[in-house]
Amino acid sequence: MTRKNNWLLTAVQTGLLVWSGAALAADKVYVANEGADTVSVLDATSFESLATVRVGRMPHNVQVSPDGKFVWVTNNGEPGPTAGASAHQGMAHGAHEAMAQPGAVWLIDTSTHAVVAQVPVGMHPAHVVVSPDGRMAYVTNGGDDTVSVVDTSARRTVATIAVGQFPHGLRVSPNGQEIYVANLKGGTVSVIDTASQKAVAQIAVGKGPAQTGFTPDGRLAFVSLSQENAVAVIDTVTRQVIRKVAVGTVPIQLYATPDSRTLLVANQGTRSKPGKAVSLIDLQSFKVVKTILTGAGAHGVVVDRDGRFAYVTNTYAQSVAVLDLKDLRLTKTVPVGKAPNGISITP
Repeated sequence: MTRKNNWLLTAVQTGLLVWSGAALAADKVYVANEGADTVSVLDATSFESLATVRVGRMPHNVQVSPDGKFVWVTNNGEPGPTAGASAHQGMAHGAHEAMAQPGAVWLIDTSTHAVVAQVPVGMHPAHVVVSPDGRMAYVTNGGDDTVSVVDTSARRTVATIAVGQFPHGLRVSPNGQEIYVANLKGGTVSVIDTASQKAVAQIAVGKGPAQTGFTPDGRLAFVSLSQENAVAVIDTVTRQVIRKVAVGTVPIQLYATPDSRTLLVANQGTRSKPGKAVSLIDLQSFKVVKTILTGAGAHGVVVDRDGRFAYVTNTYAQSVAVLDLKDLRLTKTVPVGKAPNGISITP
């Protein structure tokens, strides 16, 4: 074989290795199945199921770390007999019952799908987020009105922050300087300063705040109002609600597209009258410009980095809906575990 042919063969082999590595590193979607004590792992390209990971009791929320190496899962400790109901049962009436013992956040290694750590936190942990630099994780404890601060390297709680009544969803601002916490029974959003690890403000927002969110440009924040069937829009400079936008029944999670132009809101409804759609709010006109049907109990929502696809958990249908945001349509429905709630995608 000539030197030229050797070089060509090496180049081809290298290309195949790169392609194979890219395939192995494909984006994944993680779903907390609260009624099954599991996390489903989906391929974000083929939409096929890759794995099912056993975790603690009633896992409610998941969050992939910024480096994509770990998935954080809130739950109520070692698996065992559960209450048999979603943590959002009766959300329309603010009925969110705390567990009898402190909960935990578990870590899943995304390369092996193995649980590699369990970190105790407060009572009835709901949501978890990780700071943009990956150094800290923040967990809302609905049962004791606090947020646990977890050192991600040491894998232990290093601070506990008092917030409003029954904190639930939370998100970190794009610059990493603040965290907005939805206090489900308090009618407020607590603002945590990440430098001091203290709550520095409370914003009155309305009835049943369930989850917060930001536009990627950091200009606006949002909170779903599960008992008003609306979303409150917050100016992040003044920390004031500047308007409310009516959406579907019992809105829960929300997520802005990467271009900061559209907000997706999942409308869960109730078990007797499930919501089955996601509302798309135009962030220039602040009007709902499109409603896309997903499945019974639309709850969690996340958008991929390109803004092409959104993934929505259908709590009562035991599935994840894949939405094509270019064509504004439902493109696929993927079966997952019982009572899927939180959802996250590889950064």
